[in-house]
Amino acid sequence: MALRLVADFDLRKDVLPWLRAQRAASAAPGAEGDRDVLETNYESLRVLNVERNGNIIYNYKVCICSLFIHLYTFEKDLQVVSCSVNREKTLLGNLLFSVGSKCLTLLVEIHPVNNVKVLKAVDSYIWVQFLYLHVESHPLPQNQLLLISEEKYIEQFHIQVTQEDGNRVVIKNSDHLPRHRIAEDFVWTQWDMTEQRLYYIDLEKSRSILKCLQFYADQSCDLMVNQEKLCKYLTLCVFTNHTGSLCVCYSPKFDSWEQITYSVFYFHKGYSKTFTAALGSAGSHGTQGITFLNLERYVAVYLPGHFFHLLNIQHPDLICHSLFLTENNKTNDMLPHSSFQSLSGSLVLDWYSGRLYRAFLDQSYLLRFLWNTSLDCEKMAILHCVLSCGQDPQFLEGQIIQWISENVSACHSFDLIQEFIIASSYWSIYAKTSNVDTILPYSSVLTWNTEIPGITLVTEEIELPLMKVHSFKGYWEKLNSNLDYVKYAKPYLCYNNSVVKREWHNLISEEKTGKRRSTAYMRNILDSKQLAFVRTCLGSLLELMVSELREHLLRHLQGVEKKKIEQMVLDYVSKLLDLICHLVETCWRRHDLQSSVLHFNRPRSAAEFEVFHIMTRILEATNSLFLPLPPGFHTLHTILGVHCLPLHNLLDYIDNGVLLLTETAVTRLIKDLDNSEKNEKLKFSILVRLPPLIGQKICRVWDHPMSSNIISRTHVTQLLQNYKKQSRNSMMDKSSFSVEFLPLNYFIEILTDLESSSQALCDFEGHDNVDAQFIQEAALKHTTMLLDL
Repeated sequence: MALRLVADFDLRKDVLPWLRAQRAASAAPGAEGDRDVLETNYESLRVLNVERNGNIIYNYKVCICSLFIHLYTFEKDLQVVSCSVNREKTLLGNLLFSVGSKCLTLLVEIHPVNNVKVLKAVDSYIWVQFLYLHVESHPLPQNQLLLISEEKYIEQFHIQVTQEDGNRVVIKNSDHLPRHRIAEDFVWTQWDMTEQRLYYIDLEKSRSILKCLQFYADQSCDLMVNQEKLCKYLTLCVFTNHTGSLCVCYSPKFDSWEQITYSVFYFHKGYSKTFTAALGSAGSHGTQGITFLNLERYVAVYLPGHFFHLLNIQHPDLICHSLFLTENNKTNDMLPHSSFQSLSGSLVLDWYSGRLYRAFLDQSYLLRFLWNTSLDCEKMAILHCVLSCGQDPQFLEGQIIQWISENVSACHSFDLIQEFIIASSYWSIYAKTSNVDTILPYSSVLTWNTEIPGITLVTEEIELPLMKVHSFKGYWEKLNSNLDYVKYAKPYLCYNNSVVKREWHNLISEEKTGKRRSTAYMRNILDSKQLAFVRTCLGSLLELMVSELREHLLRHLQGVEKKKIEQMVLDYVSKLLDLICHLVETCWRRHDLQSSVLHFNRPRSAAEFEVFHIMTRILEATNSLFLPLPPGFHTLHTILGVHCLPLHNLLDYIDNGVLLLTETAVTRLIKDLDNSEKNEKLKFSILVRLPPLIGQKICRVWDHPMSSNIISRTHVTQLLQNYKKQSRNSMMDKSSFSVEFLPLNYFIEILTDLESSSQALCDFEGHDNVDAQFIQEAALKHTTMLLDL
C-alpha cells in the first residue's frame, strides 16, 4: 500500500481496558455481569473532538472524558453532539440534546464541582470549540469559545475566569459574558485545530467568498477568496502546510460510475486543476464518494476499489509529478471503506471506529513499485515522492541509485539520471532552508505532454486571495511570498545553468582571442575564499557555476545572510558531485571491477563495457544541463573507452567530445602499452589530438623517435620565434659534430648560439635535457626513417 495508517489512538484498545478497571474498582462484590454490560454498551463509546494539544474527548454512556480523565456526567436521556475543553481543563463547552426537546449549549466549570451555565437553548445544533491560542506557559486570563450554529451564524464568547478557595476555577461575571458575531449567512465551515483557523464560505450579494480567520492571542487575520464555483459544492476540504500552500479540494456528487470529476484550487500557485478519472469496473461501487487526505506536501484523493491519486501540492505544475494509481495497481484495499476526516499534521480520524491515525507514505512499497512499474509517469512521480518524504535520505538515495544502475535506459520520456541529480540536490538544500522553492530547479523536465492512463485534466487561472493581516508571520508570510511570486515573478526566477554555459563560452572565446574582461569580474570568480577547496582540483567550470549560483541566490534570497547563502551554494554543488560519484561507485561495485581496470595492458571484459555505457549516459546527462563532473571522471571514462571501443569508434568519441583526453589517462596509456604497430597507431592518433602543452609533456614519457621529433620541433620553434639574422664572426668547433652535412651543421650552429644567449629555452618540463645536439640526433634519425635507410 502506498499509504500507511498508523493508529495513534484507538477507543477500543486504549480506553476499554481503563473503563473495565474503573468499573471493577467500583463494582459491588459478585457483580460478574458488569463486564458483559460494558461490552454491550460499546456502541455508546464515541469520539467527540480532538483538541490542538492532542487531547481526545470522547463519551461513554453518560460520561464525557479526555483520555483517562473524567470531565463531566450528564443525564441518561441526553445525547452529546459536540464538546470542547479549554487548555487548562477547567471549562467544558458542550451541546446536549434529547428527542422532542431543545438543544442545550452548556458552559461547565469542571474543577472542583460542575457548575453549569446555559449559553443557548435552541432548536438547532451548535458546534462548540475552545480556542488554543499561541501563548507562553502561563494561562490566559480570558478563554475564547466559538459557537457555530446550524442556523448559519458564528459567535465568539469571551470568558473571564478567576481562582477561588485554592484550586477552584470559576467563571467571572457568568451572567453577562461578552460575545460578538463573526459571520452570518455562511454555507460551509471547516476548523483547523492545529493552526487554530476557521474556514467558512460566506454568501455576499449572490457571490460565494471563501474566508479564513486565523486566531492569535492578540489579534486575528482574515483571508478572502472570491470563487463562484465553490458555492455549488458544499463538501469541501481546505488544506495548508508550512511551505505557504493553500489548497481547496472538492468533488461534485456523481450519478455515473463510469467516471468521476474532482478539482483542486492551488491558490498559492494561481490556478486550479480539474481532474476526470475513469472508474473502470462499473460493478464495484461500494462507496459513497471521494475522500481527500492532507499529507503535508501531498494531498491524497482516493475512491476505494477504483483509484488513489497522490497530488503534489508544493510543485503541482506538471501532472507527472503526482502519482495516479488505479485498481490495476492493487489499490482496492489500500484504505478502509470508512468515513475519514483529515486533520492537520497528517492526522486522520475515523469517526465510525474511533481511531485516530497518522498517515505516512510507505517508502518500502514505493521503492518496490519503482522497480516493477513500466510507465515513465509513475517512475517520475515515485522518484520525487520518495526523495521529498523519506525519513532516511541517504538510504533512499542508495536504493534509487541501485535501481538506476540496473535500469539506466528504462525511461523514454525523460532522462532518469538528470531527474535524480536535480531532484535529490534540491531536497538536500530544502531540508536546510525552505526559501529555495522557486529559485532552485526541482525537476529537469519543464513540460509533459505524455498522456497519463486513466485520467485527464484541465488547468485554469483563478483569482488570487486577498489577505488582511496586521503583520505577516509564519504561514502567512510564506503564503504572501508565494502570492507575490505568482503576481510579479517575470521572468521565471528559477536558476538555470544556461547562464553558466553562456559565460563559459564567453570565457573560452576571450581566451582564444586574447580579450579579457575586467579584472574585478575575474577576481570575483577565481579569487573567492569559498572556492579555495574546489579551485585546486575541479577547474574553472565548477568555479564559474559556484559564482553564478551564489549571485543568483544573493539576488533573490533577500534577508538571508551572505555567509549562509555561500554555504548553501557549496553544499548544493558538492551534492551534485557526490551523487555522480555515488552513481559511478555503485556501478563499479555492481560489476565487481577491480583496480587493475585502470591499466591498459590487459584484456577487456563485458563488465567494463557496462560501466563505460553508464558513464557515457552520466556524461550526456550532465553535459545537456552543463553540470560539472567530479575530478577523475574523464580519466576513468577515457581508460574504459580505450578498453572497450575499436580505434575508429574511439577516435569518433574523442573528436565529438564524448571522451575528454586527460593528461593522466594519456600518460598511463603511453607507459602501459608497448610500441607494437597497433599500439603505435593508437598512440599517434591520441597525440595529434592533444592540446600542445599536454602533448609536449606526454612526449617526454614516450621513448620513441616520433616523440623525439616532436620535442625537437617544439624546441626549435620556441628558439626561432624571435630570431633575427645577424653576422657571425665566430666559427663553430666542427669536431663536436659527427656528420658532415652543411645545411644541418649551419642550422645547429644557429641553435647553439641562441641557446647560449637565451635563459628561457622552453616552457615545458624537461627542457634542460633538450639541446642542439639532441635536435641533431633526432633530425638524423628522422631522416634515416624517411629514406628507409
